[in-house]
Amino acid sequence: MIKIGIIGCGFIGTQICSAVDSGAVPAVLFGVFDFSDEKANAVLKSLKSGNPKKCTPEEMIESCDLIVECASQDAVLKYALPAAENGVDMMVLSVGAFQNPDFYQKVKEAAAANNSKIYVPSGAIAGTDGLKSAAVANLSSVSVTTRKPVSGLAGSPYLVENSIDLSNLKEPTLVFEGSAAEAVVAFPKNVNVCATISLCGFGFEKTAVRIIADPTISENIHELEVFGDFGHMKMMIENKPSPLNPKTSYLAALSAVSTLKKITDPMQIGV
Repeated sequence: MIKIGIIGCGFIGTQICSAVDSGAVPAVLFGVFDFSDEKANAVLKSLKSGNPKKCTPEEMIESCDLIVECASQDAVLKYALPAAENGVDMMVLSVGAFQNPDFYQKVKEAAAANNSKIYVPSGAIAGTDGLKSAAVANLSSVSVTTRKPVSGLAGSPYLVENSIDLSNLKEPTLVFEGSAAEAVVAFPKNVNVCATISLCGFGFEKTAVRIIADPTISENIHELEVFGDFGHMKMMIENKPSPLNPKTSYLAALSAVSTLKKITDPMQIGV
């Protein structure tokens, strides 16, 4: 069984640890890391099997087969390249870090040179398989519209820098419209789906993004629309936010667990 380490002990990291601990994912949990000792200790205390420890990402790079990043874009920027250079696989949840084309290329080349893999789960959106298939031919346009409750967008850098106050919002309001490259910087904890779609389609600069703050809803809603030689694809998904973090959809955690199952499963379906 593969030996894995978890960077980030929030909702997603906790769900992954629980899946490994229960045997739902056939793997060995080597250790966890979080800047908050309280979060790391809480995760370790909740586990019933194995002997995982609190450790540093550097220790994971030296000892693990796979590292799961579910912390931040900064964590990807700091550890993805060293992991790839050391021949260690990495699953990346904070996909927005790859909007930097130079960084993306360096990680990809290092992974190829050292026989390692970078895994990006589909996350909180559906349609990635169809989009990847459509991208084999020509794409005309790819757009993502994200609609979130006010609590799911609060504190985003774009809103703070532009003095956009959502506290008294009464109706759905468009707060951002631009490229995915701009969106993942403006809302680093909110729109990883846009980054994933960009990697599946035709890039961060050409993927159009609209973000709507909606005080009338309690779910995170993502709508993907694609035009190309294949035809027209449109789909919408309504995600329940995680019970611990309104910025994260519950489906994002399930997607990470599903990807781990797929990695360890000899039968590969839908690839």
